[in-house]
Amino acid sequence: IRQFFWEYTYIIYNTKGRIGMQMKAYSAQDKLIVSLDGEIDHHSAAEIREGLDKMIAVSRPKVMVLELSGIDFMDSSGLGLVLGRYRRLNEMGSQMVIKNPGARTEKILAMAGVDKLIKIIRS
Repeated sequence: IRQFFWEYTYIIYNTKGRIGMQMKAYSAQDKLIVSLDGEIDHHSAAEIREGLDKMIAVSRPKVMVLELSGIDFMDSSGLGLVLGRYRRLNEMGSQMVIKNPGARTEKILAMAGVDKLIKIIRS
């Protein structure tokens, strides 16, 4: 059994000193579970993309679960991030699942049609 643990943290501070983004990931038994907290915008998307791509390359999961309950804000960069990782996983014969998106995040995903491509679960 391949098992990895990552705690990848990407932090952006705004003018109020608040943390902008944190990413944590765990991989076991062909599943990669990634939890994102904060804001996904053009400032943070590139760093998150880089980290996710490294984790996907190393763990080669059959399923990646993207936990989005901690996302406060997501713009088109966030959509690109999600769809790009979906495409990468799909090319590998793997699946992506989005877990527990907040109401605003889920609305953005639905408006873009992401819910038609990627399974969204709530628990």
